Amino acid sequence: MAGTVALGLLAVRGRGKQGGLAEWSVGGRSLGAVFIWVLMAGEGYTSFSYLGAAGWGYNFGAPVLYVVAYMSCGYAVGYVVGPTLWAYARRHGLVSITDMVAHRYGKPWLGAVIALLATVFLLPYIQLQITGMGVVVSTISYGAISLNWAYFIGFAVTVGFVVVSGLRGSAWVSVLKDLLVIVTLAFLAVYVPLHYFDGYGDFLHRVTSEKSAWLTLPGSGGSPYGTGWFVTTSFLNALTVVIFPTTVAGYLGAKSADGLRRNAIWLPAYNVLLFVPMLLGIAALFVVPGLAGAGSNLALFELVVDSLPAWVVGVVGVAAALSSIVPMAVFMLVIGTMWGSSVLPLVPRWRGAVRQRVGSQVVVVVAGALALVMTYAAPNTLVRLSLISYEGMAQLVPMVLLGLVWRKLSLVGALSGLVVGVVIVCVLVFSEHDPVLGVNAGILALGVNLLVALGVSFAYESPADRADPRPDDIVLARDPISEDGEPAAEEPAVSAG
Repeated sequence: MAGTVALGLLAVRGRGKQGGLAEWSVGGRSLGAVFIWVLMAGEGYTSFSYLGAAGWGYNFGAPVLYVVAYMSCGYAVGYVVGPTLWAYARRHGLVSITDMVAHRYGKPWLGAVIALLATVFLLPYIQLQITGMGVVVSTISYGAISLNWAYFIGFAVTVGFVVVSGLRGSAWVSVLKDLLVIVTLAFLAVYVPLHYFDGYGDFLHRVTSEKSAWLTLPGSGGSPYGTGWFVTTSFLNALTVVIFPTTVAGYLGAKSADGLRRNAIWLPAYNVLLFVPMLLGIAALFVVPGLAGAGSNLALFELVVDSLPAWVVGVVGVAAALSSIVPMAVFMLVIGTMWGSSVLPLVPRWRGAVRQRVGSQVVVVVAGALALVMTYAAPNTLVRLSLISYEGMAQLVPMVLLGLVWRKLSLVGALSGLVVGVVIVCVLVFSEHDPVLGVNAGILALGVNLLVALGVSFAYESPADRADPRPDDIVLARDPISEDGEPAAEEPAVSAG
C-alpha cells in the first residue's frame, strides 16, 4: 500500500501542484497508448474479477461469461465512439461526460443534473470496491486484519494518491496492478488444476460428467440468467460501457484518437484472463463444496489460502487489492471531475481552473468518505443501489450518443426519455422483476426511453432547437481526423440546409 501511494506521487513529479482541472482529471490529455491500455483494461479488472467472477462461476457457471461478451463487444463499439468523444471534448476543452452533455444541449444546469445522477449510480461501485478490498485483505491476512481496518486502509490509500496525482497516478498504478494480475492469474490457471486434480484433463472430465449444468445456459440452481438475459445484457452493457463516465475519462486522457483505436483492437485480448477466476470458481465446487450466499465469493481464495505458502497468498492478495484500489480511484476521480466541471462553476466563488481543481479534490474526499461511512453503517443500502447502477447509467445512451450524431434530438425529448427510463429501471429492479420474462430490465427501459425521446423530439421542437445555433458542434462524430489523431482543421461553417 505504501508502494502504491509512492507510485502515485512519482507519477506527477515535475508537473507542479497548481495545474488546472484538465491536468488532474484527464492527465493533461497526454497519456500514450500503453498507459491508456492499462488504465482502461484496469477498469475491467475490479474486485469482481477475483471475488464475483469466481462466485458466479461457483453458483451458476456459464452465465458469468456475459462479462467477457459485453466487454469485448463494448471495445468494438468504443473503436467508433471513443475517437468521436475524444475529438468533441478536445475541440471544445471539455473534461467529462457531463461537460459534453451540457455543451451539446447548451444548458450548463443539465451537466449538473447529469453529474448528480451519475454520482448516485457510481457511489455503489466505490462502496463495493471498499467492501471487496476489505474481504481480500482480511482473508489473506488469515483474519489478523479486521474488515473494518481493511476498509479504512483501502479508502485512505486510494484517496491519498488520487487527490495528489489524479488520472496520471491511476494509470501508473494500473501498470503495477496489471503485471501482478497477469502473473498471479497465469500461475493459478496452471497450479490449481495440477494441485487439486491430475491436470486439466481430469478436471474438465469431472466438470462435464458431474457438473454439466454449469456449462450451459441458464446454468445451475434454477438460475434466471438464460439465453435471452445473456444476449440482452451483453448488448445493453456493450452500449453502456462506452459512455460510462470512467470509460470516458480514459478516452479523454489519450494523446490521440489513433491510440484509442489501437486500444480497442488489443483490449479484448485482456479478457482472456477473466476465464481463469470463472474456471477456478467451478474448480472450487469439488474442493470446497457447500459455500453459500456471500461465502461463494471467496471460492478462489479458499483454494489459494488452503494450499499455498503465506508469501504467495500475499502476492495474490496484493493483486486482488490493487484490483479494488485502481477502479475505486477512477470512480472517485470521475465524480470529482464531473462536479468540478459541471456543478462548481455554477457557484461564482468556485470558478477558475485552480479553484475547480481544488473543489474537485474536495469532492473526491467527500464521496470516498460517504461510501466508507455507508460501508460501516448501512452496507445493504448501497449494495441494493448497485443493482440499478449499470442499467440506470444505460439510460444516458440516447442523450449522449444519439444526441451527438442527430441534431434534432431536443433537450425536452432527451430529458423525457431519461426520466422515463430511470423510473422504469427503478420500479422493475426494486420490485424484483429483473429479468422480465427472461430479458434484462435495463434493455426494456432503454427501448421505452428511446421511443419517448424520439416521439417528444418530433412532436416538440424548442425555439433554440429550430435556431440550431451550433450546427458544427453536433456533427463532430463525422469530423475528419488527421493521421496523428488530431482533429483536422475546421472548414468554414455551412448552412444546415
